[in-house]
Amino acid sequence: MSADHLNRRRVLGSAAAFGAATLGAGLLPAMAQETPRNNASSFRMLDWRGYFENTRKGAILVDITSRALHYWSEDQSIYRLYPTSVPLSDDLTRLGRTEVVQKVVNPSWRPTPSMKERNPDWPDVVEGGAPDNPLGTRALYLSWTYYRIHGTHDTRKIGRKSSNGCIGMYNEHVQELYDMAQIGTQVLLI
Repeated sequence: MSADHLNRRRVLGSAAAFGAATLGAGLLPAMAQETPRNNASSFRMLDWRGYFENTRKGAILVDITSRALHYWSEDQSIYRLYPTSVPLSDDLTRLGRTEVVQKVVNPSWRPTPSMKERNPDWPDVVEGGAPDNPLGTRALYLSWTYYRIHGTHDTRKIGRKSSNGCIGMYNEHVQELYDMAQIGTQVLLI
């Protein structure tokens, strides 16, 4: 090995040792807390009983404030907690009870009339499976017109106020939720 390669190894080894030592001394977590986190949710596990009478057909709770989606299976053997994107503003946010009425793989996206009014240059439709499709790879359609829980190819949106009303998820997370949720799964947005 060259001397340069050995010196690089020493520097990296020293940095790793410093990191381990400072972590043990409690220094790194304080440094990490000072780093701004603009794309993160504040996660905490919840119990379904505070929000639903039962878990018949499963239950989905979307917490707009913490930007998190909670899922409980009907038999309560499965609990999942996912980060989400949420609506940009209160006037785009709909709260309350609804349910999953349709499940679609590679959904086509059409802007709502109000979205088209605000953004006249947007296309009338983006076909399902297209890399620029705002609905990602899966969508759970809710009983409220135009509202969906869906994936996104733009992962920068997760953990942020970034949608026009829908709840966005990482594609791999919405695919997992899609497989577990069923038509009739109850949904509560708070």
